[in-house]
Amino acid sequence: MGLFGATVLGVGAIVGGGILALAGTAFSVAGPGAMISFALNGGIALLTAASFARLARRFPESGGTYTYAKNVFSIELAFVVGWVVWFASIVAGVLYALGFAAFFMEGLLRALPQLAETRLGGDTARLAAAAIAIGAYMLALVRRAAGGGTAETIGKVVVFVVVIAGGAWAWATGSPGELADRLNPFFTEGAGGVVRAMGYTFIALQGFDLIAAVGGEVREPRRTLPRAMYLSLGIALALYLPMLFLFATVGTPAGAGGVVAVAAANPEGLVAAAVEEYMGVAGYWLVIGAGILSMLSALQANLLGASRVAFAMARDRTLPRRLARMRGSSGTPGTAVVATGTVVAVIALAVGEVPAAGAAASLIFLISFAMVHVATVLVEHRSASRRIPFLPILGGVCCASLAAFQIFAVPFAGSIVMTWIAIGTAFYLTLLAPAARLTDVSAEATHPHLTMLRGRSPLVLAPIANPANAASLVDIAGTLRAPGSGRVLLLTVLSPPDPASGPESRVIDAQAVLGKSMVHSLEHSLIAEILFTIAPDPWTEIARVAEEHRCETVLLGLPNLSDPLVESALERRIAGIGCDVVVARTPSGWCMENVERVLVPLGGHRGHSRPRVRLLASLARTRGRSITYLSTMLPSASKDARRRFEREIHRMVRDEAIGPYDVVVETAAYPEDTIIRHARASDLIVMGMRTESSGRRSLRGIPHAVAVGSNKPLILIGSAPPSALLRTGKDLLAASRGGKSRSKRADGSDPQAPTS
Repeated sequence: MGLFGATVLGVGAIVGGGILALAGTAFSVAGPGAMISFALNGGIALLTAASFARLARRFPESGGTYTYAKNVFSIELAFVVGWVVWFASIVAGVLYALGFAAFFMEGLLRALPQLAETRLGGDTARLAAAAIAIGAYMLALVRRAAGGGTAETIGKVVVFVVVIAGGAWAWATGSPGELADRLNPFFTEGAGGVVRAMGYTFIALQGFDLIAAVGGEVREPRRTLPRAMYLSLGIALALYLPMLFLFATVGTPAGAGGVVAVAAANPEGLVAAAVEEYMGVAGYWLVIGAGILSMLSALQANLLGASRVAFAMARDRTLPRRLARMRGSSGTPGTAVVATGTVVAVIALAVGEVPAAGAAASLIFLISFAMVHVATVLVEHRSASRRIPFLPILGGVCCASLAAFQIFAVPFAGSIVMTWIAIGTAFYLTLLAPAARLTDVSAEATHPHLTMLRGRSPLVLAPIANPANAASLVDIAGTLRAPGSGRVLLLTVLSPPDPASGPESRVIDAQAVLGKSMVHSLEHSLIAEILFTIAPDPWTEIARVAEEHRCETVLLGLPNLSDPLVESALERRIAGIGCDVVVARTPSGWCMENVERVLVPLGGHRGHSRPRVRLLASLARTRGRSITYLSTMLPSASKDARRRFEREIHRMVRDEAIGPYDVVVETAAYPEDTIIRHARASDLIVMGMRTESSGRRSLRGIPHAVAVGSNKPLILIGSAPPSALLRTGKDLLAASRGGKSRSKRADGSDPQAPTS
C-alpha cells in the first residue's frame, strides 16, 4: 500500500462506524455536550497518533502496538500488550458487525414493516446478519492480501459530505435563535456526563493504529505511516464535529427533551432520525446506506489489523505457531485471519449489544494506547539523546485517566478486560512461555539493539588466571556479549598477602594476565572492563562478583578432566555460581570467526535451551554457519518410542534453531562414541552439562567422555538455577519500567561500575 491505500485503511476503520453506532449513546448521557466529548477524544487521539508516528518511524514493521511493546518491554509484558491489542481489534470488529446488523435490520424493517411480527424481525436475524458479514470479510481477507474496502470507504465519505451539506443548508435557511435553543441545556449531566460519553465513544476515533499494524505491507513506511495516520484522523474529525452539531440542532424536532429524548428512545437509530428530520425520507435511506458501508469497512479494517497482530505474535511464539502460516496463493496469513474472524463471531453472538461492545472496546484501546505512550517515552529516554518527551507523557496520563474512569463507570467493560487478561496469562504460562522465551533470547542475541531498547546491559564475566586461555576466552566473551549494550568484565583474583613472600610477584602476574587479555580484546574491537580483587578462595570470589554484578553469564576455561579430583572440584565450584555458566576448551590460536560447522548434541530435554540458544544465535549474528543437531536413542527402543522421541527433538530444534540446520537421530548403545564420530567433521561442539536430580550442573557422564575422547574445541553450557531465573525476571521487569535493578556494596558504591 502507498499513502492513498494506507489512508483509506485508516479512514475505513475510523469514519462512520463509531459515530453512527455510538452518537445516540453519547447524546443520551451527555446531551449536546457530547460534541465536547468527541472533541476531547480527538485531542487524545492526536496525542496518541503522534506517539504512534514516532514508533512507526523507528519500527516500520507489521504488528503495531505489539511490535513496539516487543522492542521495549520484556517478552512477558509484550505478550500482555499484544493479547490486549488483538482483543481490542476483535471487540471493535464485534461492535461494527453488530452495528452493521442494526442498520441493516433498521432499513429492512422500515421497508417491510410486516417482518417485525415474524422471526426475521427478531434478535436471531440480527445476529445472523452480523455472522454473515464476519464470514464474508474473513473469506475476502484470506483470498486477498490488500483486503479491499476502498469502494465502501469512498462511498461513505461521499455520503457524509452530502449529509453535512444538507444540514448546513437547513441551518442557513432556518431560524438561528430557535436552533440554538435546542442546545440548552448544553451539559445535561455535567462534567461527569461528558467524561462518560468520552469513555463510551473513544472507539469512534480508533482506526489510525491499524495503519501501524500493517506497517510491513506499506511502501516507504517511515514516511507513509505517520502521514497516513494524521490524514485519516484529520478527515474523521473534520466530518464528525460538524455532523454532531447538525444532529443536535437541525436534526432534532422542536419540543421537550430535544436530542437527549430522541437519543434515549432510539440510540442506535438517532443518526438516521436526525438526517430524516432535515433531509426527508431520502436522507434517512442515505444514512442507512452510509451506515451499512461504514460498519462493513470498519469491520474489514479491524479484521485485517487484528489478524496482522496475531500473525506477528505467532512469529514470536507468543501465540501458537500455526497462526504464522502464510497462504501460498495469496500471501496472506490465512490461519490468523480465520482464527481472528472466528473469535469475533463467537463474541458477537455472546454480547449482542452495541453499547456494551463499544464501552469494552474503548476501554481496551485506552489501555493499549497508554502502553504505546509509555513505550515512546522509554524509547526516547534510552536513545542517544536521553530525552523525556512531554507529549507522550501527557497522552499517557489522559489515556490512563480515562481508562480508570471507564472501569468504574462501566464495570461490565472492566470485567471483560480483566477476564480476557486472566485467560491470556493462563494460556501463556501453560502453553506458550517456553517457546516464546527462547524466541526472545534468540531475538536479543541476533538483534542486539533489543537489549538497549529494553534498558538492559547484560554482563559476561570472564575470570582469567592463565595467559594461555586469555585469547580464546576474550573471543568467546565477545561473541556472547550483545554489541552496543552488553559488557564484558575480565576478572583476576589475587590471594591475600603472605608475610613469608612479597606480593610483588603476584601483582605482576595478574597485570600480565589482564594486560594480555586487554590486548586481545582490543584486537577484537571489544572494550572490556577490568577488575582486580583479593580473596583467599578464587571460586568463592567469582561467585560473589557474579552475584553482585548481576552477571548474565560466567565464562570459564575447561581444565584437564583426566583427574577425577579436578572434575569434582570444578562441579562444586560451578554449583556456587547463580547464573548461566559456559565452560570452554579451545586449542592455541583458535578463533570463533573460523568456525564453519557446529555440532550440537541434544539429550531430549530443554534444561539448557536458553544459554544454548543465546550462544548459537550470537554465532549466527556475524554470519551463517552449518548447525547439526545430533541425538541418540538406545537400540532397544520401540518404533513408537523412537517416533515420539524424534517428534520431540524436531519440535525442540524448531523452537531453538536460527537459520538452516540439520537434525540427525541415531540409535547407539554408547552416545559419546556417536558424538565423537560426528565431531570429526565439525569445528566446534556445543553441548549441555548434565543436570542431576538435585538441579546441580555436572560434567560427569557423556560431557566428560566427549571432553576426554575428542580433541575438538568444546563449549559446555549450564543454565542458571531457578532462583537466579526468578531474579533475572525481576530485573527484566524493572528494566521494562525504565529502572535498573542493582545491588550495592556496603559502602554504597555501585558494583557494576568498572574498576581498573
